[in-house]
Amino acid sequence: MAIVKQHDKRSGLTYVYESKSYWNKEKKQGRSSRTLIGRLNVETGEIIPTDGRGKKDKSSYVLNAPNTTMKRKYYGATYLFDEIGDKIGITDTLKKCFPLNHEQILSIAYFMALEADSPLYRFEKWDVLHKHPFGENIPSQRSSELFSRISEDAKNRFFQLFKKLHAENEHLYYDTTSISSFSETLSQVQYGNNKEGDNIPQFNLGLIFGKNSNLPFYYRKYEGNIPDVSTIDKLLYDFTTLDFNVISVIIDRGGYSEDNINLFFKKRVNFLIATQTRLKYVKTEIDNVYDKIKEFKYYNEQYELNSMTVKIKWQYAESDKTNKKNSHKSVFLHIYYNPEKATEEKKVFYKRLAALKNELLSDERKPSHESAYEKYFVTKKTKKGSQVIIKEKEVEESVRYYGYFALLSNKKMDSVEAIELYRNKDIIEKAFGNLKDRLNLRRTMVSSEQSLDGKLFVAYIGLIYLSYIKKCMQEAELFKKYTISSLLDKFDVIECYEHPNKILKLGEITEKQKDLYKLMGINPPT
Repeated sequence: MAIVKQHDKRSGLTYVYESKSYWNKEKKQGRSSRTLIGRLNVETGEIIPTDGRGKKDKSSYVLNAPNTTMKRKYYGATYLFDEIGDKIGITDTLKKCFPLNHEQILSIAYFMALEADSPLYRFEKWDVLHKHPFGENIPSQRSSELFSRISEDAKNRFFQLFKKLHAENEHLYYDTTSISSFSETLSQVQYGNNKEGDNIPQFNLGLIFGKNSNLPFYYRKYEGNIPDVSTIDKLLYDFTTLDFNVISVIIDRGGYSEDNINLFFKKRVNFLIATQTRLKYVKTEIDNVYDKIKEFKYYNEQYELNSMTVKIKWQYAESDKTNKKNSHKSVFLHIYYNPEKATEEKKVFYKRLAALKNELLSDERKPSHESAYEKYFVTKKTKKGSQVIIKEKEVEESVRYYGYFALLSNKKMDSVEAIELYRNKDIIEKAFGNLKDRLNLRRTMVSSEQSLDGKLFVAYIGLIYLSYIKKCMQEAELFKKYTISSLLDKFDVIECYEHPNKILKLGEITEKQKDLYKLMGINPPT
């Protein structure tokens, strides 16, 4: 049994309920029921019974314990999050967008970020031990109701306000991931190209990150069977509606297509995108610099590869329902050669060829390998058995472009600047790791669209905090000594003491902990 207080803003009264938890055998879920006890006298802590509701003697309930009892709770990690939220504007922005629920959103986001792998029903235990913005328990049923109240309009307003604080004139990284789901009721959960290798239905998530800030500014959920290449049009539309002022968008090869390149030109958005060496125009440009690029003067010690940039013409096609316009646009193809990668790729390829040849010689052909047999071998039947002849020209053509890769941009930059921009895209891959592992979104169990959408938004808020901490750790080289989890554990053990009518008292804090706060850009608590 628990005592729950609920403030009615219309009447200004605070009502007190007796809450009992029970197990619903039919739905196989935990539930709770509430019985009204009475109204709370906030000055004395006494409960005034209401009109005979309930059968118990309400006069026996007195909630003056919070006014007379000292509480001891863990405070160091949630204090860090409080200060980060104030510093980078999360708290103020949430207040503007969710005036009635911002404290609950913050508390659940804190919990998700600090308690990796813990399901939300564990929030009750965490609430007892930790000081947090909402300051009360949020049962599973209440958190589900909270998620359902998070509207699209409020989320988009948050994206707009938060990006104004940090994302003006930013290079934006865009990538997607798949999140598996066991739900059979969510319309966007479909079988698709699962990036985790799970044979489970999924939905996909696109995420936008800022290069300079290292913060996430926007995400979008879409159907699990939609390929990445088909998401760019909607992404650029969202940029327009959310008024994003973008320097450039950096995308991996999953988003490459001629239509998307033309779309970037049409929308006047600068791009840097990975392309494939199998494309005819890319092969042509590699052939033009094939030997020259291997010279020492094109070697970059930092990235341990050779690189060159060539300016080429792009056949730009802008079409509408009535006509189609064709013209040329200048683009820059950045070509890279890594000899170690070439050697490794060739080694793997030769092993595969040897395995294919053995399958042919032993007459153990596999249906899935038929196209490879035909491409690389000629097989003849002789009296002594099968004779397998390698197609040397085909093999040479395949290995010719090993070790090469290319990036395409419509903004003038050299090959080193381009690879630096592109390589920094790993921040978004690590962000996906944080979403799935630290924020417990590897596989979702929610059964309604609204609950899923709301939970994703709260997890996104948690991701902002983790991304800020990760950037500070990188700049201070703290990853040599700590993981994000072990660093947060250093803060989490700091306690505070709450006593009625007295200033919050801080427990012991070491000089090392004070130094870690400062490395996070935060003043230690006093």
